[in-house]
Amino acid sequence: MPDRKKKNYVALDLGAGSGRAILGSFDGERLSLEEAHRFPNDPVSLPDGLHWDVLRLFSDMKQGLIKAAGMADGPIDGIAVDTWGVDYALLDDEGRLLGNPHHYRDARTDGMLEEAFRRMPREEIFASTGLQFMQINTAFQLLSQVLQQDPALKTAERLLMTPDLFHYWLTGRQVAERTIASTSQCYNPAQDEWAQDVIEKLGLPLKIFPEIVSPGTVLGPLRADVVSETGLADTPVIAVGCHDTASAVAAVPLAGAGEAYLSSGTWSLLGVEVPAPVIDENSLKYNFTNEAGVADTIRLLKNITGLWLTQELRRVWNAEGESLSFEDLAELAQSAEPFAHFIDPDDPVFLAPGDMVPRIAEFCRRTGQPEPTTRGAILRTAYESLAFKYRWVLDLLEKLTGETLHTIHVVGGGSRNAALNPWTASATGRTVRIGPGEATATGNVLLQMIATGQLASVEEGRELVRASFPSETFEPQDTQVWDEAYGRFCACVGLSL
Repeated sequence: MPDRKKKNYVALDLGAGSGRAILGSFDGERLSLEEAHRFPNDPVSLPDGLHWDVLRLFSDMKQGLIKAAGMADGPIDGIAVDTWGVDYALLDDEGRLLGNPHHYRDARTDGMLEEAFRRMPREEIFASTGLQFMQINTAFQLLSQVLQQDPALKTAERLLMTPDLFHYWLTGRQVAERTIASTSQCYNPAQDEWAQDVIEKLGLPLKIFPEIVSPGTVLGPLRADVVSETGLADTPVIAVGCHDTASAVAAVPLAGAGEAYLSSGTWSLLGVEVPAPVIDENSLKYNFTNEAGVADTIRLLKNITGLWLTQELRRVWNAEGESLSFEDLAELAQSAEPFAHFIDPDDPVFLAPGDMVPRIAEFCRRTGQPEPTTRGAILRTAYESLAFKYRWVLDLLEKLTGETLHTIHVVGGGSRNAALNPWTASATGRTVRIGPGEATATGNVLLQMIATGQLASVEEGRELVRASFPSETFEPQDTQVWDEAYGRFCACVGLSL
């Protein structure tokens, strides 16, 4: 085992709603995490659409580095960025930003799936990319720019996915880390290279796609201008699993066959680790995704609209004068009648930001159900339906892999949801294990430790997770009642195996 001394790492972990600088400290036996800086990540609506404010985010990230360094007992031994997937920035030939990147929920991708399939059959795109079809994917965002004859795309010399952009600003190196590249629908996971056939048939400029590097690549030291602002000289910047789910899965304490992971947050990413892409008739039929993982694995999973609905409900209600916490939402849901209404969380009506109350009511009307009329009923509808969607995806995963899945490891912000997690155990009929809650930051730090020689492997990192963080277990309850309700859910939302 490598020599282990006291080490400090900074994980710059950016989600769709907020960003954080997390100080990870390793004392030779345990890993601990401490939040150094939290900052909002609010989209900005402009006349040309919905954007991310990446300049403000980068400023906050540097502030986070300064604060983390001030908290650390010793020097900072590594820095790494992870973010959500699919979004990107365009740079000119001098490396200058060509406008603030668009937000994946911008309406510019409406109709782009149909346009893409006119240019290249759906089956051929999937055969090359193995990626779940969602209109938010990078390829379809780029296609919208092609159709608009966007001058930024015509001028661009380089495309950098969101974490790659921040790594470029930190180090001056323009590369694509594999796990984030794999969310683009422009990457071929079987060949580990850009999907040139897809790029060309969609009319995208091949020249803008950069070199692909593996998770764990040391990108270099901080640029001189960042050193002058932060005081962090000689600190390596590391490309970890730059897609936040890749880092999160690296921290899931998987113990062997039969175990699935659920990264639970704004999105729910439910899947299994496999050694090679599963690209076949069934994975296409059920719209599964093969994203690159760490240590030469593939994350076979499905993206599910997760806590987005309840987050939007809370945001709208609080804007009306309430002061509801996420714990309050769970309590309201638990007080409502069970199995009274069902929705499909992935219905397109729920994609855009806004008031979800009328949209949930509209879905229920459309499917011949009574409308939920109280906040508790609305929330219970959202949570229960999400738990049932998990069951449907798990059953499909078993069909795709031939493996019986008996355990779900839930990580991320949703691992703290007092209503959803026990309902997930009962709805799926599987054991639910909770933790670590800060899986993305944990995985980010673990991969930095591997890159700098403090850990030998992901497996050793998962052993460290078990030693460092508590866990909680939920077993299925009232399975006959939940089984009957699941049948009604599938009938209402039109799902079958």
